[in-house]
Amino acid sequence: MSGPEILIIIIVALLLFGADKLPDIAKTLGKGMRDFRDATDEIRRELESSASEVREVTKSITKEVTDFSDKMTKDVKEVANSITKDVTDFSDKITKDVNEVANSVSADLKNVTSEIKSEVEGVTKTVQSDSAATAENLKSDESPKPEPVEQYDYTDDQFDDYNYMG
Repeated sequence: MSGPEILIIIIVALLLFGADKLPDIAKTLGKGMRDFRDATDEIRRELESSASEVREVTKSITKEVTDFSDKMTKDVKEVANSITKDVTDFSDKITKDVNEVANSVSADLKNVTSEIKSEVEGVTKTVQSDSAATAENLKSDESPKPEPVEQYDYTDDQFDDYNYMG
């Protein structure tokens, strides 16, 4: 509000209430404005106090949530590390067992292979010596071949006579 507007309001108030009542009205109006300002300040203080309490509660809740989250994260990491360790140990044990079985099978395979080679060599030597001996026998055996035996055609009568002779 500007100066002329305030002046017009004062003149109208003076005309309506008179000069006697104007100081009382101004006093009452001032007191009302002061009460209004005090009430406004009190509301502001209450709002600030409530906001401060809300901030404290928010901080407290945030701290509790953060602490709980940190605890849960720590617990999850511990469980994950434990599971990882168990899986690694189990995997290492399986790998060790598989390697032992593979080594055992490999050793058995080598032994069987060695035995088979030994048997094959023995059979080969036997066959070679037998074939050499047979070849020698065939070369040294120059004896005359037996002459073929004549085949006789026996009749039933001759056969009967033969049976009676003996």
